[in-house]
Amino acid sequence: MKALKNIILIVFVLIMSSCTKDFLDTDDLTHKNAGNYYRTPADAQEALTGCYDALQLIYADGIACPLASDIMSDLCFAGTGAGDADNYPMIDEFDKSVSPSDQNLYEPNWEYYYVGIFRVNTLLMNLDNIDWSGDESQRDVIEAEAKFLRAYFYFDMVRLWEKVPLLTEPTRENIPQSEPDDTYELITTDLIYAAEHGRSATYGEIVSTEYGHSTKWAAEAMLARVYLFYTGYYGSSDLVGLVSESDALSYVEDVIQNSGHDLVQNYYDLWPAASTYQAAKEGKPIDDNTYAGENNIEIVFSIKYTYTSDYDGNTDGNHWMVMNGLRGQSYPEYGYGNGWGACTVVPEFYEGWDEGDDRREASVMAIEQESMDYTEYTDVKEYTGYFTKKYIPLCDADGNSTAVNYGAVNFMIGQYQDYFVMRFSDVLLMAAELGSSNALEYVNRVRERAKVDPIGSVDKDVIYNERMYEFAFEGIRYWDLLRYDNTLQYAADRVTYSGPVLNGGVEQTLEISGSYLKTTRGLSQVPYNQITLSAGVLKQNTGW
Repeated sequence: MKALKNIILIVFVLIMSSCTKDFLDTDDLTHKNAGNYYRTPADAQEALTGCYDALQLIYADGIACPLASDIMSDLCFAGTGAGDADNYPMIDEFDKSVSPSDQNLYEPNWEYYYVGIFRVNTLLMNLDNIDWSGDESQRDVIEAEAKFLRAYFYFDMVRLWEKVPLLTEPTRENIPQSEPDDTYELITTDLIYAAEHGRSATYGEIVSTEYGHSTKWAAEAMLARVYLFYTGYYGSSDLVGLVSESDALSYVEDVIQNSGHDLVQNYYDLWPAASTYQAAKEGKPIDDNTYAGENNIEIVFSIKYTYTSDYDGNTDGNHWMVMNGLRGQSYPEYGYGNGWGACTVVPEFYEGWDEGDDRREASVMAIEQESMDYTEYTDVKEYTGYFTKKYIPLCDADGNSTAVNYGAVNFMIGQYQDYFVMRFSDVLLMAAELGSSNALEYVNRVRERAKVDPIGSVDKDVIYNERMYEFAFEGIRYWDLLRYDNTLQYAADRVTYSGPVLNGGVEQTLEISGSYLKTTRGLSQVPYNQITLSAGVLKQNTGW
């Protein structure tokens, strides 16, 4: 675990660097040290800023969890350039023989998760060193937000790798991986604390300096998400004995009734590229769109990004979004910027979608249907004629990168679109799945916004189907597949595929067998470097 030891040595000087947007801006604090820090509530607030900053780091390099989740789902293929390595297809097919030399794809992510966890643990262990006289409530809020972040980091990790070293305080020990129940117990207790002590301001009461901070409502929604994944994947009746189904339902019902969050009226308005497309389709300039903004009423929690990333250690931008852009070509008529062509959409998914459902056009770039003159498809792997649309770079009417126009170093690291971790529509559909007496109403609220007909009854499959369309390409679908049943048969059946794609412009048959998903249990590859650095204390997941 040499990498963890290195993190312990270097992370304190990183703790305050590279902060997100105005609410996270702060002075450079690298001159501070453990001997003169953690004395005032302001110190604690600045340290919390460093913890939030880690949200940007964990997805900045390697393969970001939202991106990997889309690739591994049944809605996307790996895509990318025709001459690129086969690392993305390898994770899409759960088969290391596709690219056996790629053994450390997730290593940057692994390391930065532990940077974030170190920052949180360091803050938590020093809270009692601060004089909170007259400000005790601020202490509770800071602790709640720090614990929410730790739970977020570990929830990503336990779903990706299952057994990971569980650190609740800074340490230099080379510790083994913990059993998943131990990790889930920490996640759950952290989120319960965050729900009990987090900011309880309703959406309408939140001030601009608080955007991006976790709230009581975000913690309650995340508790339901963790409950549904754990109980589904492991076939359990409760979440490590701490949260029952009725508890999980009460959390999301509280969000629905009391948080002030609601649905944005127009689904297109949730997504920058979808809103520019709709404006163009209506004959308007692409900058005359109705994008609802990143702090809109539907966003329960998001990761904040801005365009100020550079190559000198400032990691503020959405680095993974460029992967989803059109390969080698922008399309200024609709404001679509260029990128690397990842996550080509499974054609049967698009073609089977109700044409009247707003979510189809808002979610997918359909080359032929949108009459796009896209000529660079010969440089795309697993090209299907469809790319994702929700998280892609934008360009102006002349084809120039919007991020660069704002001042970004370049379009690759300067993307500024926030990642919506939790939307209110997810809260509604989770409540329906958890057995709310208002389940039918909640599902039909989501469908009505999408302009599809209401339904007369709901069951598990109806809700799963609705979730597939509502959250396509948001890094959610794959985890829904894994939790459908603890045999993983449903997930294996869904990812199995045989059909034509274009590789470098040449038609070939793509074969994906769900048997590999079952062999790996849907888990990802632990970076081999970390296993080596730990002297074999860390163990690789089955199938990798």
